[in-house]
Amino acid sequence: MRELAGKIVAITGAASGIGAATAVELAERGCDLALSDINDEGLQQTARRAEKHGVKVSTHVVDTGDRDAVYAFADAVVAEHGAVHMIINNAGVALTADVEIMSDENLEWLFDINFWGVVHGTRAFLPHLKRAGGGHIVNVSSVFGFIGVPSQSAYCAAKFAVRGFTESLGQELDIAGGKIKVTSVHPGGIRTNIAKAARFEGTVASKGGSQRGAASLFSKVARTTPEKAAKIIVAGIVADKRKVRIGGDAVAIDLMQRVAPLGYQRGMVRLAKLGRLLSRG
Repeated sequence: MRELAGKIVAITGAASGIGAATAVELAERGCDLALSDINDEGLQQTARRAEKHGVKVSTHVVDTGDRDAVYAFADAVVAEHGAVHMIINNAGVALTADVEIMSDENLEWLFDINFWGVVHGTRAFLPHLKRAGGGHIVNVSSVFGFIGVPSQSAYCAAKFAVRGFTESLGQELDIAGGKIKVTSVHPGGIRTNIAKAARFEGTVASKGGSQRGAASLFSKVARTTPEKAAKIIVAGIVADKRKVRIGGDAVAIDLMQRVAPLGYQRGMVRLAKLGRLLSRG
Protein backbone atom coordinates (compact mmCIF):
# COMPACT_ATOMS: atom_id res chain seq x y z
CA MET A 1 0.00 0.00 0.00
CA ARG A 2 2.10 2.84 -1.33
CA GLU A 3 -0.10 5.70 -0.12
CA LEU A 4 -1.35 5.67 3.48
CA ALA A 5 -2.82 9.16 3.97
CA GLY A 6 -6.60 9.02 4.04
CA LYS A 7 -6.79 5.24 4.37
CA ILE A 8 -9.00 3.61 7.01
CA VAL A 9 -7.21 0.99 9.07
CA ALA A 10 -8.65 -1.49 11.59
CA ILE A 11 -6.32 -2.87 14.25
CA THR A 12 -6.94 -5.61 16.82
CA GLY A 13 -5.06 -5.70 20.10
CA ALA A 14 -4.66 -1.93 19.95
CA ALA A 15 -4.77 -1.16 23.68
CA SER A 16 -1.04 -1.64 24.22
CA GLY A 17 2.25 -2.87 22.82
CA ILE A 18 2.73 -3.26 19.08
CA GLY A 19 -0.95 -2.60 18.34
CA ALA A 20 -0.99 0.75 20.14
CA ALA A 21 2.34 1.85 18.69
CA THR A 22 1.27 0.91 15.17
CA ALA A 23 -1.97 2.84 15.59
CA VAL A 24 -0.04 6.00 16.54
CA GLU A 25 2.44 5.50 13.70
CA LEU A 26 -0.39 5.18 11.17
CA ALA A 27 -2.15 8.20 12.63
CA GLU A 28 1.04 10.19 12.03
CA ARG A 29 0.82 9.02 8.41
CA GLY A 30 -2.75 10.38 8.11
CA CYS A 31 -4.77 7.17 8.50
CA ASP A 32 -8.19 7.09 10.13
CA LEU A 33 -8.37 4.25 12.65
CA ALA A 34 -10.80 1.68 14.01
CA LEU A 35 -9.19 0.25 17.14
CA SER A 36 -10.26 -2.89 18.98
CA ASP A 37 -9.24 -4.71 22.14
CA ILE A 38 -10.88 -6.27 25.18
CA ASN A 39 -9.25 -3.58 27.33
CA ASP A 40 -11.39 -0.47 26.91
CA GLU A 41 -9.25 1.70 29.19
CA GLY A 42 -6.15 0.95 27.13
CA LEU A 43 -8.10 1.53 23.92
CA GLN A 44 -9.12 5.00 25.03
CA GLN A 45 -5.52 5.85 25.86
CA THR A 46 -4.38 4.74 22.40
CA ALA A 47 -7.24 6.65 20.80
CA ARG A 48 -6.27 9.88 22.57
CA ARG A 49 -2.66 9.51 21.40
CA ALA A 50 -3.77 8.90 17.80
CA GLU A 51 -6.34 11.71 17.75
CA LYS A 52 -3.57 14.25 18.45
CA HIS A 53 -2.62 13.80 14.79
CA GLY A 54 -6.01 15.04 13.58
CA VAL A 55 -7.40 11.74 12.33
CA LYS A 56 -10.74 10.09 13.01
CA VAL A 57 -10.55 7.27 15.54
CA SER A 58 -13.24 4.86 16.65
CA THR A 59 -12.87 2.31 19.45
CA HIS A 60 -14.51 -1.10 19.69
CA VAL A 61 -14.37 -3.52 22.61
CA VAL A 62 -13.91 -6.88 20.87
CA ASP A 63 -12.86 -10.34 21.99
CA THR A 64 -11.04 -11.67 18.93
CA GLY A 65 -11.62 -15.20 20.19
CA ASP A 66 -15.33 -14.67 19.50
CA ARG A 67 -16.10 -15.17 15.80
CA ASP A 68 -19.40 -13.28 15.82
CA ALA A 69 -17.80 -10.35 17.64
CA VAL A 70 -15.06 -10.09 15.00
CA TYR A 71 -17.57 -10.07 12.14
CA ALA A 72 -19.66 -7.48 13.98
CA PHE A 73 -16.51 -5.38 14.40
CA ALA A 74 -15.87 -5.43 10.64
CA ASP A 75 -19.44 -4.33 9.92
CA ALA A 76 -19.25 -1.61 12.58
CA VAL A 77 -16.04 -0.21 11.09
CA VAL A 78 -17.63 0.18 7.66
CA ALA A 79 -20.84 1.59 9.14
CA GLU A 80 -18.91 4.25 11.07
CA HIS A 81 -16.10 5.07 8.64
CA GLY A 82 -17.79 4.33 5.30
CA ALA A 83 -15.11 1.87 4.17
CA VAL A 84 -12.00 0.04 5.33
CA HIS A 85 -8.71 -0.41 3.49
CA MET A 86 -6.57 -2.40 5.89
CA ILE A 87 -6.93 -4.89 8.72
CA ILE A 88 -4.03 -5.54 11.08
CA ASN A 89 -4.71 -8.77 12.98
CA ASN A 90 -2.39 -8.14 15.91
CA ALA A 91 -4.19 -9.36 19.05
CA GLY A 92 -2.35 -12.14 20.82
CA VAL A 93 -1.81 -13.88 24.14
CA ALA A 94 0.88 -16.15 25.56
CA LEU A 95 0.92 -19.45 27.41
CA THR A 96 3.87 -21.18 29.05
CA ALA A 97 3.15 -24.87 29.55
CA ASP A 98 4.63 -28.28 28.84
CA VAL A 99 2.48 -30.36 26.48
CA GLU A 100 1.92 -32.96 29.20
CA ILE A 101 0.72 -30.39 31.75
CA MET A 102 -1.17 -27.95 29.51
CA SER A 103 -4.93 -27.84 30.01
CA ASP A 104 -7.37 -28.09 27.12
CA GLU A 105 -8.95 -24.86 28.35
CA ASN A 106 -5.73 -22.87 28.01
CA LEU A 107 -4.81 -24.45 24.69
CA GLU A 108 -8.21 -23.54 23.23
CA TRP A 109 -8.04 -20.04 24.74
CA LEU A 110 -4.73 -19.34 23.04
CA PHE A 111 -5.79 -20.79 19.68
CA ASP A 112 -9.10 -18.91 19.72
CA ILE A 113 -7.23 -15.61 19.93
CA ASN A 114 -3.87 -16.20 18.25
CA PHE A 115 -5.04 -18.30 15.31
CA TRP A 116 -8.80 -18.14 14.92
CA GLY A 117 -8.77 -14.42 15.70
CA VAL A 118 -6.50 -13.94 12.68
CA VAL A 119 -8.63 -16.20 10.48
CA HIS A 120 -11.88 -14.53 11.47
CA GLY A 121 -10.36 -11.06 11.16
CA THR A 122 -9.11 -11.86 7.67
CA ARG A 123 -12.36 -13.42 6.48
CA ALA A 124 -14.57 -10.76 8.07
CA PHE A 125 -12.70 -7.82 6.52
CA LEU A 126 -11.78 -9.33 3.15
CA PRO A 127 -15.15 -8.64 1.45
CA HIS A 128 -14.99 -5.02 2.65
CA LEU A 129 -11.47 -4.61 1.26
CA LYS A 130 -12.67 -5.91 -2.08
CA ARG A 131 -15.54 -3.45 -2.09
CA ALA A 132 -13.04 -0.67 -1.39
CA GLY A 133 -11.19 -1.65 -4.56
CA GLY A 134 -8.14 -3.06 -2.81
CA GLY A 135 -6.26 -2.93 0.44
CA HIS A 136 -3.90 -4.72 2.76
CA ILE A 137 -4.12 -7.58 5.27
CA VAL A 138 -1.44 -7.70 7.96
CA ASN A 139 -1.28 -10.82 10.14
CA VAL A 140 1.07 -10.84 13.11
CA SER A 141 2.87 -14.15 13.58
CA SER A 142 6.15 -14.36 15.50
CA VAL A 143 9.69 -15.65 15.35
CA PHE A 144 8.01 -18.59 17.04
CA GLY A 145 6.32 -19.06 13.68
CA PHE A 146 9.79 -20.07 12.42
CA ILE A 147 10.98 -22.35 15.23
CA GLY A 148 9.64 -24.60 17.94
CA VAL A 149 10.49 -23.67 21.54
CA PRO A 150 10.20 -25.75 24.74
CA SER A 151 7.18 -24.82 26.89
CA GLN A 152 5.72 -22.81 23.97
CA SER A 153 4.10 -25.60 21.96
CA ALA A 154 0.66 -23.94 21.85
CA TYR A 155 2.06 -20.52 20.98
CA CYS A 156 4.39 -21.93 18.33
CA ALA A 157 1.64 -24.05 16.81
CA ALA A 158 -0.67 -21.03 16.52
CA LYS A 159 2.04 -18.78 15.08
CA PHE A 160 3.17 -21.45 12.59
CA ALA A 161 -0.48 -21.72 11.59
CA VAL A 162 -0.78 -17.94 11.12
CA ARG A 163 2.30 -18.01 8.91
CA GLY A 164 0.98 -20.85 6.73
CA PHE A 165 -2.48 -19.33 6.53
CA THR A 166 -1.08 -15.94 5.51
CA GLU A 167 1.31 -17.34 2.91
CA SER A 168 -1.51 -19.32 1.30
CA LEU A 169 -3.82 -16.31 1.42
CA GLY A 170 -1.24 -14.12 -0.28
CA GLN A 171 -0.91 -16.56 -3.16
CA GLU A 172 -4.66 -16.78 -3.59
CA LEU A 173 -5.01 -13.00 -3.70
CA ASP A 174 -2.14 -12.74 -6.20
CA ILE A 175 -4.01 -15.20 -8.44
CA ALA A 176 -7.13 -13.06 -8.02
CA GLY A 177 -5.35 -9.99 -9.37
CA GLY A 178 -3.18 -8.72 -6.54
CA LYS A 179 -5.28 -5.70 -5.57
CA ILE A 180 -5.20 -6.81 -1.95
CA LYS A 181 -1.71 -7.21 -0.50
CA VAL A 182 -0.77 -9.49 2.37
CA THR A 183 2.00 -9.19 4.96
CA SER A 184 3.06 -11.71 7.59
CA VAL A 185 4.83 -10.04 10.54
CA HIS A 186 7.39 -11.90 12.65
CA PRO A 187 8.48 -9.94 15.72
CA GLY A 188 11.43 -11.05 17.81
CA GLY A 189 11.67 -9.90 21.42
CA ILE A 190 9.50 -6.79 21.80
CA ARG A 191 9.21 -4.88 25.08
CA THR A 192 5.52 -5.45 25.71
CA ASN A 193 3.47 -6.83 28.60
CA ILE A 194 2.68 -10.13 26.86
CA ALA A 195 4.92 -12.16 29.20
CA LYS A 196 3.47 -10.54 32.32
CA ALA A 197 -0.08 -11.23 31.11
CA ALA A 198 0.66 -14.79 29.99
CA ARG A 199 -0.98 -17.85 31.45
CA PHE A 200 1.50 -20.09 33.18
CA GLU A 201 1.08 -23.79 33.79
CA GLY A 202 4.25 -25.75 33.36
CA THR A 203 7.94 -26.35 32.93
CA VAL A 204 9.55 -23.46 34.86
CA ALA A 205 6.72 -23.35 37.40
CA SER A 206 6.75 -27.11 37.89
CA LYS A 207 10.52 -27.18 38.43
CA GLY A 208 11.00 -24.44 40.95
CA GLY A 209 10.65 -21.35 38.80
CA SER A 210 8.06 -18.60 38.79
CA GLN A 211 6.05 -16.59 36.31
CA ARG A 212 7.71 -13.45 37.65
CA GLY A 213 11.12 -14.93 36.97
CA ALA A 214 10.16 -15.95 33.44
CA ALA A 215 8.73 -12.48 32.73
CA SER A 216 11.90 -10.88 34.12
CA LEU A 217 14.03 -13.03 31.82
CA PHE A 218 11.88 -12.06 28.83
CA SER A 219 12.26 -8.36 29.64
CA LYS A 220 16.06 -8.76 29.62
CA VAL A 221 16.19 -10.37 26.16
CA ALA A 222 13.44 -8.26 24.53
CA ARG A 223 15.45 -5.47 22.93
CA THR A 224 13.06 -3.83 20.45
CA THR A 225 10.55 -1.17 21.52
CA PRO A 226 6.96 -1.28 20.27
CA GLU A 227 7.55 2.07 18.59
CA LYS A 228 10.49 0.69 16.60
CA ALA A 229 8.44 -2.39 15.72
CA ALA A 230 5.60 -0.16 14.49
CA LYS A 231 7.91 1.77 12.17
CA ILE A 232 9.23 -1.48 10.69
CA ILE A 233 5.70 -2.81 10.19
CA VAL A 234 4.48 0.35 8.49
CA ALA A 235 7.58 0.47 6.27
CA GLY A 236 6.82 -3.13 5.26
CA ILE A 237 3.24 -2.23 4.44
CA VAL A 238 4.30 0.71 2.27
CA ALA A 239 6.79 -1.53 0.45
CA ASP A 240 4.17 -4.30 0.03
CA LYS A 241 6.50 -6.82 1.68
CA ARG A 242 5.13 -10.33 2.02
CA LYS A 243 7.20 -11.04 5.15
CA VAL A 244 8.43 -8.56 7.78
CA ARG A 245 10.94 -9.59 10.43
CA ILE A 246 11.33 -7.28 13.42
CA GLY A 247 14.64 -7.11 15.22
CA GLY A 248 18.07 -8.59 14.67
CA ASP A 249 16.98 -11.61 16.71
CA ALA A 250 14.14 -12.28 14.26
CA VAL A 251 16.52 -12.15 11.30
CA ALA A 252 19.00 -14.42 13.07
CA ILE A 253 16.36 -16.95 14.14
CA ASP A 254 14.88 -17.12 10.63
CA LEU A 255 18.35 -17.74 9.21
CA MET A 256 19.23 -20.25 11.93
CA GLN A 257 16.16 -22.34 11.18
CA ARG A 258 16.89 -22.41 7.47
CA VAL A 259 20.61 -23.18 7.86
CA ALA A 260 20.35 -25.69 10.73
CA PRO A 261 16.76 -26.98 10.98
CA LEU A 262 17.79 -29.81 13.30
CA GLY A 263 20.82 -28.24 14.98
CA TYR A 264 18.84 -25.27 16.30
CA GLN A 265 16.67 -27.65 18.29
CA ARG A 266 19.64 -28.94 20.27
CA GLY A 267 20.60 -25.34 20.93
CA MET A 268 17.08 -24.55 22.17
CA VAL A 269 17.28 -27.39 24.68
CA ARG A 270 20.51 -25.96 26.09
CA LEU A 271 19.06 -22.46 26.25
CA ALA A 272 15.88 -23.70 27.93
CA LYS A 273 17.92 -25.42 30.64
CA LEU A 274 19.90 -22.22 31.20
CA GLY A 275 16.72 -20.13 31.27
CA ARG A 276 15.23 -22.44 33.88
CA LEU A 277 18.18 -21.83 36.14
CA LEU A 278 18.11 -18.05 35.62
CA SER A 279 14.37 -17.77 36.30
CA ARG A 280 14.37 -19.62 39.62
CA GLY A 281 13.59 -17.70 42.75
